[in-house]
Amino acid sequence: MLTADKSKPFELLFSMYNRHYLIGRRFRSFAISGEVDPCTGDSPVLYIMNHSSWWDGLLVYMALSSRSRREHYMMMEERQLRKYRFFSKIGAYSIDRERPADIRRSMRYTADLLNQGAGVWIFPQGEIRHLEQRPLGFKPGIGLLLRQSSQASVVPVTLYHGMAGHAKPEATLRFGFPLRLPWQDLPAGRIAEILEVNLTEQLNEHKRQVLQSPFMLPGGFEPLMKPGRSTNEWFDAIKRFGLRSRS
Repeated sequence: MLTADKSKPFELLFSMYNRHYLIGRRFRSFAISGEVDPCTGDSPVLYIMNHSSWWDGLLVYMALSSRSRREHYMMMEERQLRKYRFFSKIGAYSIDRERPADIRRSMRYTADLLNQGAGVWIFPQGEIRHLEQRPLGFKPGIGLLLRQSSQASVVPVTLYHGMAGHAKPEATLRFGFPLRLPWQDLPAGRIAEILEVNLTEQLNEHKRQVLQSPFMLPGGFEPLMKPGRSTNEWFDAIKRFGLRSRS
């Protein structure tokens, strides 16, 4: 497996690049809801999130750069991390789901990070799936992990994105309430089932919030970037300018 190799100078530079170029140029808006750091001190926190696009990790990183004081790490598919090795410098480490021995190493590494008080992000679906796919299909590994890190709180996080009245997509990230259960006393499969139900309910409620406000920011969400103009808005601005010029 590939371990994280964090670099503070690189993180500072990448945070600016991510905010102003990667996210800023490709999304019209990005907003969050809920507490990013709901647990105080050095208590271990496992963040679980639905995985529906290549942008998920970068959107999370932008939110953490703006709102979190905790050290964060993220599990990433080894094939992707080998392709984009620089992600290790912002806290990414790998898992190769095709190799059982590598899975065990990644799980031990994750448990060590949690037991050191870090915030760790995983996508329990194990792969990118369509935003609307149900059931989410959690892998059982999350249960095995929590049995090794029984003091960890689990924070459900949902990402909902899409295009409505603009040419660029809009994204919202919702942080749920932390869950604490006697993980060591529960079978791994039962843990995965409980967390999948919880995240599914939050994602469905998140979707409902977005659909109730299709052309504006849902209530309770805080923007992390100034909405940029998408292609249709540039066209409208040019059209208005042309009409004023002829009048």
